[in-house]
Amino acid sequence: MECRIGCAACCIVISISSPIPGMPSGKPAGVPCANLTPDRRCGLFGKPERPAVCGSLPPSPEMCGSSNEEAFAILSELERATRPDDAR
Repeated sequence: MECRIGCAACCIVISISSPIPGMPSGKPAGVPCANLTPDRRCGLFGKPERPAVCGSLPPSPEMCGSSNEEAFAILSELERATRPDDAR
């Protein structure tokens, strides 16, 4: 499966605890990545500075569903389920 152009659910929904170019404190859940382009593509794709966590999220039907809306819902639930107990 390839990313749906314009979706960017994984670049918005998930939190990233490690520093990212343009976001030295990481990225909170629900906040668009600073490297997301205006057409909702990854500005770091294929570059060495792209965070490893981003590369570990390949698009799949289980993660992305069949629509952008479904991807946001699936990833939102995964984000909630994997948050530390004190943040739930």
